[in-house]
Amino acid sequence: MAKLDDELEAALADAEARAPKSSDAEPVARDVQAPKQGQRSLGLLVALLVIGGGLLVLVFTGFSDDAVYSRGVDELLSEKDAIERRVAQGGDPDAERERERLLKRNTRVTGHLQKGSLRHREQPCEYRFNVEKGGQALAVRYAQCVVPDTFRDVPDMDVEVTVTGKLTEEGHFAADHIMAKCPSKYEMQERAAKGEAAPHGDLGSQRVN
Repeated sequence: MAKLDDELEAALADAEARAPKSSDAEPVARDVQAPKQGQRSLGLLVALLVIGGGLLVLVFTGFSDDAVYSRGVDELLSEKDAIERRVAQGGDPDAERERERLLKRNTRVTGHLQKGSLRHREQPCEYRFNVEKGGQALAVRYAQCVVPDTFRDVPDMDVEVTVTGKLTEEGHFAADHIMAKCPSKYEMQERAAKGEAAPHGDLGSQRVN
């Protein structure tokens, strides 16, 4: 009986010696998984950086193309004249680039409609007029058939105008949007009391042949 017990203990000891220990196996598994997790995290980080960089490029490019710069008539013409003088002197590549940017730039220009300057052509539709401010006048062309009701050339009344568009090589301003400030209710009542026509009556403009 004692001999049988000894044989069982020996067999059990041999089985335990042959079996892999769990404490040794776990670190190996962790070591194998760690590089995979690190590679996955690095790949995700790179992907996020690429996506973020692409979004920034789109944002800044779109902003540069769509940005609208606000200028008074006198400010815009002074900037244009200064650049043109530098270009005329020659030898200034920066001036050429600035001139090109100026012509491509979307600009919002404010001023007053120069009295007597409004002209209208029916075929093809186009309005031509001057906007003035600070003693300078900008020639504007608006190639549309319809203008705001408040855009009228009215004697003895200043009509504030805002045009949005771009300068052209020919020197005029090609507008794609016009806004005209309405006279106040008090001004309208005062003019009506004097028997004067309302500014949103018949268009006070001459035709362009």
